[in-house]
Amino acid sequence: MKFISRAEWGARAAHNGHPAVPTNRGVKVHYLGGPYDAGEHGTCAAYMRKVQNSHMDGNGWSDFAYNLAVCEHGWVFEGRGRNAQNAANGNTTLNRDHFAVLAFVGDSGHTAPTAEQVAGLRDAIAYLRANGAGREIRGHRDGYATDCPGGPLYHLVTSGALEPDTAPPGPAPDQPAEPTPARYRTTINGLEYGYGAHGPQVREVGEALVRNGFGQHYQSGPDEDWRDADTLNYQQYQQHLGYGGQDADGVPGEVTLQILLGRIPGQPAVSLAHVVQAARTDPGAAQGHQTHAAEAQLVEQALADEGFLEQHWVDGSFGTRTIAAYAAFQRTLGYTGADADGIPGRRSLERLGIGRFTVTN
Repeated sequence: MKFISRAEWGARAAHNGHPAVPTNRGVKVHYLGGPYDAGEHGTCAAYMRKVQNSHMDGNGWSDFAYNLAVCEHGWVFEGRGRNAQNAANGNTTLNRDHFAVLAFVGDSGHTAPTAEQVAGLRDAIAYLRANGAGREIRGHRDGYATDCPGGPLYHLVTSGALEPDTAPPGPAPDQPAEPTPARYRTTINGLEYGYGAHGPQVREVGEALVRNGFGQHYQSGPDEDWRDADTLNYQQYQQHLGYGGQDADGVPGEVTLQILLGRIPGQPAVSLAHVVQAARTDPGAAQGHQTHAAEAQLVEQALADEGFLEQHWVDGSFGTRTIAAYAAFQRTLGYTGADADGIPGRRSLERLGIGRFTVTN
């Protein structure tokens, strides 16, 4: 299975935890229900973020609604993930009875799944079955009044073509094919990484891999073009960090990139000293007082993204509500007492800044 974790596609943290559903009747298949045009795989992670933002900000839901999603290139994206109750099937009972898998298929434009997408749907169903899903494969419309998942996809559901053991006929190869390194790109903070990416950010990653002892696949050293050698070296680095399977496919995610470089290229910087000064000054000053407003606002936006601060308080003033929000964030990291006083420390600030900003002195 070509699997992309939440960290790899840049998912926001859920507002609340998801109720566990260790076993159920099976899986329901969904489509987007609106226009969708197939594109390069490098755009799929951004589309996942767009859908998640729509679900959380537009619908007021706690997270991306589906357990998994499958793009037209056959990659399986982790949504709410295995064993989690979804919010896609129509009501609480339906959501408990079946897990939900979304296909990047629309009611116009890209309306019929590609062969790669069908294979990805089979992989997704097999993965959910291995983690508690029953044998049923149904469409969203089975049990709820909707056109979802559309005619072409529903035909695959009812014909049995999405059964994981189903495979197109053809001669078996004499020998297993040599695995091909992952050949897709991801975008992190506006910069591309992965096969075919180009730019100084590619060279920076390659040079960091070499410094850390993960450059053995280079023939002449890293440059500004991402090739298979970069992917294989990054894969070894991911495995060194303890990742396995599709989480170690050689394409960077925000967390591994932050660890490798100590920063996310292109991100703004936040001074620890500045935000500490703001946290100690603004609460006792006049309402709306701003100390290092730009950096304080970056921290506030991160707290809002994590669900600790209401968006209308993201104003560059590190006031009492921001202090309370930061203290709540500290407590989720395990801090207590005076260590959860709402005044940023380096470790908590770096954790909050992952994927958003870097921390300087």
